[in-house]
Amino acid sequence: MPRLLGVDIPNDRPTCVSLTYLYGVGPRTARELCFKAGIQPHVRARDLKEDELARLAALLDKDYTVEGQLRRQMAQNIARLRDIGCYRGLRHRRGLPVRGQRTRTNARTRKGPKKTVAGKKGVKDMR
Repeated sequence: MPRLLGVDIPNDRPTCVSLTYLYGVGPRTARELCFKAGIQPHVRARDLKEDELARLAALLDKDYTVEGQLRRQMAQNIARLRDIGCYRGLRHRRGLPVRGQRTRTNARTRKGPKKTVAGKKGVKDMR
């Protein structure tokens, strides 16, 4: 398996698809990378030569923010929002949806599995 920036990319897929296994590289960026590095996008990743892999790694380091650096940058952005106490930061802190979605129903991805709370028992007539 070819290795780029500490990530094993799959052998049996075309290069432009294999590059999307890197965090921060989507289909469009993968095609751009292949074009800039002078690599045919449909060539399988296992058929890449060492110099082609080196060109890809150099391009990724120089022109793109990917993998650990991008993850760190995202975490810093969220930490900044939390620290300044803005609305988005509070939503991150509480583990609720950040971008205006409803929370009365749905929102299970952010809130986690349901936590059932016992309902109020009706006041019984004492006659």
